[in-house]
Amino acid sequence: MNKGKNSDFEANAPAVVIVGTGLAGYTVARELRKLDSTVPLVLISEDDGCFYSKPTLSNALAMKKQASELAVSDARTMAAQLNARVLAHSVVERIDVERHEVVVGENTLQYRQLVLALGADARRIPVAGDGAADILSVNNLSDYAQFRGRLREAGSVAILGAGLIGCEFANDLALAGYRVSLLDPAAAPLSRLVPGTVGNALAAALGKHGVNLHLGTSVTEMTRTQQGYRLTCSNGESLSADLVLSAIGLAPRTGLAARAGIAIDNGVRTDAWCRTSAPDVFALGDCAAIDGKVQPYVLPIMHAARALARTLSGNETRVDFPVMPVTVKTPALPAVIVTPAGEGEWRVDGVESEASGVAAAALRAVCESPPDRKLLGFALLGQATAGKAELIKAMAAAPV
Repeated sequence: MNKGKNSDFEANAPAVVIVGTGLAGYTVARELRKLDSTVPLVLISEDDGCFYSKPTLSNALAMKKQASELAVSDARTMAAQLNARVLAHSVVERIDVERHEVVVGENTLQYRQLVLALGADARRIPVAGDGAADILSVNNLSDYAQFRGRLREAGSVAILGAGLIGCEFANDLALAGYRVSLLDPAAAPLSRLVPGTVGNALAAALGKHGVNLHLGTSVTEMTRTQQGYRLTCSNGESLSADLVLSAIGLAPRTGLAARAGIAIDNGVRTDAWCRTSAPDVFALGDCAAIDGKVQPYVLPIMHAARALARTLSGNETRVDFPVMPVTVKTPALPAVIVTPAGEGEWRVDGVESEASGVAAAALRAVCESPPDRKLLGFALLGQATAGKAELIKAMAAAPV
C-alpha cells in the first residue's frame, strides 16, 4: 500500500478516520476520546480545521464579531486536545470501501472505521442576468469573512429565502443598520416549519424592525448597476440592493460517498446506528439521512455523535432522538419550534396585534393528532417561549 511521502500518513495501525471538521466531526472525535484514549484518530478537513459554532454565523453582526473572532480553536489546538492528527486543507478524492482506504492527493490512508461528516452545500436557484454569479451564501467561516468584507461597502442587502437562516440574517443585518429586503416564494416566513399564522406574526415583527418583506415571489433576474444590483421578481416587482445573499437551504454533500458506491437517499443513507451501506463506514450531520431523515440542527448532531462514538468504541448504540426544539435567533420576535413528527392539526393561541390579529408579544401554536389530541409539535413566539419546557415534557411523556 502506498503511504506517500507525507509523514502525516505514517500510521502503524488503521485509524478511525473522520472526514469533516465541523460540529459533527469534532463532536464525534471528542466523544470517542472520552471512551478510548489510545485508538489512532485522524480528522481530514478541506479548510483550515478551525473549530467554530456554525449557528453563530447568522447573528455574528449583532455580536460585533469578525470571522477570526468566531474561531474557538485552530487545527493545531484541536489536534492536541484530541490526541489526533488533523489534516487541514486536505481533500479526500476517493474512498475504497473494499480495501478500507481513503485517497488524499497522492497519499493513501487506511481506516479501521470511517466517519463521513461532510456537511452540506448551500442550495442555489437559477437566476438570469449578469449579476447572478455575484449572489453570496454563508455556509462556513470563510464565506462569512467574504460576506463581512463585502458589507463594508454596502448599505442595503437583499436576502433570498425566508426560512430559519434567512430570517436570522435579516434580523441581524437590520439591527446592524442595513436596509434589508427579504424575499420568499411562500406567503409567510418559516413556511416549512410552522403554520401561516405563526409565520405572519414573525413577518410583522421583522417589518417593525425595518425588514422589507417581499413574499409570494422569487427573483428571476439579477443585473449589475453602477450602484449595485437590480432584482426582477416573478410578480413583476423590482428592487435594488448593494449585496444579495442566498439563504434557501442546504444540499447534503453526497458525491464522495456516491462515487464509492455507498447508498444515497436524500443524504448519505444510514440506519439508526449511523451505519451506511458500506462496512465500517458511518455518516452523520448535515450530509446524512439517519434512519431516512436529514436533521441539520445542533441537537440532532450532538445526540448522533454521542451514540456513534459508543458504536465506534465497540458498544453498538442506536441513535434515539429526544424532543429537540429549534431556537430561531430573531430578537424581533424570538421563537422556539418543534416541527411535528407526523400529520396533525395546528391550534394557535395569542394576543391580538393591531394589524394581523396575531400575537406580537406572545403566540403559542400546538400541533395535535386529530384522533387522540396527542401533541406532535409546537411553535412558541415571544414571551410564549417561556412555556417550552412544559410542552417538551408533554411530548416526551407521550412519544409519537
